[in-house]
This record gives sequence, C-alpha cells and structure tokens, in this order.
Amino acid sequence: MNTIKIKRGLDIKIGGKAEERLTQTIMSKEVAIVPDQYVGLAPKLAVKEGDQVAIGTPILFDKNHPALKVVSPVCGQVKSVVRGERRKLLSIVIERSDAAEQRPGTPSLSTKNAEETIAALCELGFSALIHQRPYDVVANPDVMPKAIFVSAFNTAPLAADYNFVFKAEAANIQAGLDVLARIAKTYYSVAPATCAELRNMKGVEVNEFSGVHPAGNVGVHINHLNPVNKGEVVWTVPMFAVALIGRYANTGKSDWMQTIAVAGPKVKAPCYVKAIGCCQIGSIVKDNINADENLRIINGNVLTGLKATNEDFLSPMADCVNVIAEGDHEDELFGWMRPRFNKFSASRLYCSRLFSCLCPKKTYKFDARMLGSERAFIMSGEYDKVFPMDIFPEQLCKAMITRNIDKMEQLGAYEVAPEDFALCEFVCTSKIETQKVVREALDYMRKELE
Repeated sequence: MNTIKIKRGLDIKIGGKAEERLTQTIMSKEVAIVPDQYVGLAPKLAVKEGDQVAIGTPILFDKNHPALKVVSPVCGQVKSVVRGERRKLLSIVIERSDAAEQRPGTPSLSTKNAEETIAALCELGFSALIHQRPYDVVANPDVMPKAIFVSAFNTAPLAADYNFVFKAEAANIQAGLDVLARIAKTYYSVAPATCAELRNMKGVEVNEFSGVHPAGNVGVHINHLNPVNKGEVVWTVPMFAVALIGRYANTGKSDWMQTIAVAGPKVKAPCYVKAIGCCQIGSIVKDNINADENLRIINGNVLTGLKATNEDFLSPMADCVNVIAEGDHEDELFGWMRPRFNKFSASRLYCSRLFSCLCPKKTYKFDARMLGSERAFIMSGEYDKVFPMDIFPEQLCKAMITRNIDKMEQLGAYEVAPEDFALCEFVCTSKIETQKVVREALDYMRKELE
C-alpha cells in the first residue's frame, strides 16, 4: 500500500463532535429535490403536482443529457413544485407515504462493460451523486473518465466518522467499488485509523493518506495520484454514494437511508441519526439544539456547508448537520489586544497556542462571525501553509478573480473544487470568500470552454 504524508494543512479544533451512538431513525413527513444542490445540472421536470411516485421514480432530468436523472428517495405524492423569479425551479416537495414501493423495471447492476454500467447508474439516479473534475459538477455520462476517486475518511472538523458510519456496510462498499471499477481505474484512499473492514477492499488501488485536514479531500488524492490535465476527466464518488450503489447491487432495491452526524458546540447531545436523504433539516435537529440564542444551522460541514433553517432540506451531498452560534450577541472591547487563552488561532498569535501544545485534545467554541470585512487581497503566503497540493493557490485565486482563463489553465484550475480552498478561506486575513470565487470561476470556465 502506498502511504502519502500530508504536511500542509490545519486541524480546526471545534467542540461538539458527534459521539459514536445512533440515537434514532427519522422519517421526515416531507422530502424535497432542490435542483441547485446538483451543481451543473440543467433541470427539467419529469413530474407534476399530484403525481404519485415510487422509490426511484425520476423527478428531474438534465436538459443537456436526458439520461442523467434525479430520482425520488421515497414513495409518496408530489405535494408542490416551487418556482422563483423567471420561473426558476427551486424545489419539488414530496409528501412521504408509509409504503416502500420500488419503481418497477429498474435495471440490474450486473453489467458487463463501462457503457452499460454508466447507463444503469443514470437510470437509477445514482449518477447525480457523482461529480467530475474539471469544474466540480455532476458528472457528464457521455464522457468516459480516466479514473474514479473514493475517499474512505473525512478529516474536516465535526465530520462524520466513516469507521462508525460504514463499518457494518463493508460488503456494500465492496459491491459499490466493484461496480465503479467496471467503468475506470478506481483509487480508494484510506487513513491510518481506517478500520480493517474498510481498508481491505479488492479490485481497486488502495492508498493511505496521513496528516492534518485536508488529507481526506479527494482533490488532494487526485493531485498526488493522477492529476487532471486539459482534456481529461476524473470522477469523484462520495462514500455514502458507494454504499447506495452497493446496496442496490446486493439487494436489487434502492435504499436512500443515510447516517447523519448532528454535531457542533450548540448541539445538546451530539450524535448520529438515520434519515432519508433530502429530508427536512428541522426533523434532524429537533429538540437537540439550544434555542435560547441565535444559532447558525449549517447544511453540511462547517467549512463547506450552507446556512440553513429548520424548513430547508438536507443536501444530497451532506453527511452531517452542524450547529454553531451566530455570535451576534458578542461584544468585545479591544478584542485585538487580548491574550486569548480560549480562542483558536491558526498562527502563533494567541496564548491559546501554548495550551494547544500542552493539551492537544483541547477544543474551542466557534461562532459565525468573520471578525472583519473584506479588504485588499495581499499575497501573504497564508494559503500555501494550508494547501497541500502542487498548485500556487494565491496566484490561482487572483487569476480566477480576474477571469484569466489562460492563467487558470496553467495554474491547475482543472483539478480543484471549492472545498479544496475551504481552509484558505478560513485563514485568509483579507476575508476573501475564496470558495465563492472558485465556484464562480469554474462555472465561467465551463461556460466559455464547453
């Protein structure tokens, strides 16, 4: 097994990590398909209000690639189709029934070649969970990837522990990897702490990555193992999608239940719950958050997720819901002068650095404040300290801000995604919304070059 040590990065020590206990199974009354959560998909409706749907019934398809479908994770009735300005499709809300009827006539995953396998994944709706590089969008089923990447661990703060979530699903993970391996060479990345059940996978290339966050990001694995050049495509498949594919391969039925980590400093009892994908976030955090102050509920991870409310619906790509304080009640007089014994610092500026050395497991209470406004983008070398890829992150960001496509191509824009710059955004003293810059630049490149 090839072992790669990641030296640049940063572990952000946030309190409230989910304890390894599964508390309940949540069956939300409503689920919703939100097109904006499927980046790069040009959505077109396949149903109308009042339609009865089964598990696996197509709800949306891509205008540019009609074979690419988003399907219903539950059995029920289409309650409403919500549109915004210029009739933009915002969401399709489905009222869940207690039945578990599967859509008839779904294909088998006992396919013989790559083309048949991709067609089956599209028909079953699993391909909507697969992203591609370049551009970090839903994978184009018409373009064959040169490789597929799967990460069996997540190093982000408050992230779900994959050993706990997937240990019992090792057989499904193996079956899912077998399906993916028919399409292209599959790279499977593990950590030193990954349990034996998830390490010993066959038919794929297993590599071990160790070190601080973002050692678990697939972007880091791509950069070290098989970088993306112009004209090439690789796929990235999240671990829970591999499990979904494996469940179907083993049972012939679609089971969209996920194990979600509910974590953060403002969660009363950080834990794991089982829930249907795309369920209402309020059903997940209900009665488990401190409602006596203004809170920030995050749909996904604290670094890459989106601000949400109880009425919003879980992203299909999220395996956690994090809750932190907004911090709008905090007033600090001369805060910049304080020694800061209880505040995390990415540099050696605060006295808390000493306590971090003496007590490595010490955690901190974070809130949503930026503690400053956006200012001139200074080339300080901050990004390089937390960006473990063979790319110049500050120069690439400046090329993205100025929409210089030639420079973006030269500096490695084809193999990055917004999540790769999450730590850069965290440490940025210029308060640049780096992930937003990267997302908009990748969308611009795709529009101009495809």
